Amino acid sequence: STVTTLFLQHATLAEPHHFDLSRRDRFPSGEDQDNIVAGVAVWRTQPGKYYGLRAKIGVWAHPNQKHSQESGASISVGGKFGPMLLSQVEAGFHVFPDLYNNSDVRFFTFWTRDGYRSTGCYNLKCSGFIPAKGAALVPGQAVGPPSTYDGEDHHITISLHTDPNTGNWVLYQDDLERPSFLGHFPKDLCPELNGVAPQVLFAGFATYPRNDRGPAMGSGHFPVEGERKAAYFKNMKIFDSNASAHDPIPSIMVPLMNRPDCYKLGDIPLGVKDSYLFYYG
Repeated sequence: STVTTLFLQHATLAEPHHFDLSRRDRFPSGEDQDNIVAGVAVWRTQPGKYYGLRAKIGVWAHPNQKHSQESGASISVGGKFGPMLLSQVEAGFHVFPDLYNNSDVRFFTFWTRDGYRSTGCYNLKCSGFIPAKGAALVPGQAVGPPSTYDGEDHHITISLHTDPNTGNWVLYQDDLERPSFLGHFPKDLCPELNGVAPQVLFAGFATYPRNDRGPAMGSGHFPVEGERKAAYFKNMKIFDSNASAHDPIPSIMVPLMNRPDCYKLGDIPLGVKDSYLFYYG
């Protein structure tokens, strides 16, 4: 079956350079993928050489989300591989009732090497991501409690970067007493991402049938509402080839909103205690 493709062009390049940010996996229930559309609110880097990224991601629940909808937030590394194709490895948190048959917030991983056409999968549904033994988070695991509007703030910090010794893309949870290794994507899983990536992305996303009303993204509130009300990415970091984390250089960050009437993206200010951050939703 075909996967709906949403081609998004980089205005910063002389030559058209396309990335597919639509979602994603064929729906388990057999939903016609050609009928699925995606809304995204993304800060991404301009094309270059990148070795990974880290972010503190606010966790939000969507208990009333419809079965055929997905909503979530993720960090990912991606690159062009052939005309208008995308290699990508990704990790984050989402609500996807069609995949899990409930509305729990779940930790997830995903990968593809051909723009979601015929390769890749969520979690452990195919070979690809290799979980660590005794990992603190396992792909598909429910997480909680979620944040509440103007109330409790709950978040999880994750990082995805290359291992300088192996070139594999390693995944960590970074908000525990010490970084906890969650597993890795082998470096040869996606040829375009063999030890280095052309781009990294901090993304909020929502997918839904074309003629349906889109689900809430993040908290379901626009980024202008700010702290404890809008969803966020905080402590944004980008890794170098030695696996050292650095603040992103604001001038290399590019915003992307393909449905700004529905889903918006805030600026990236330097927070007092949260380094570089942005709100979205």
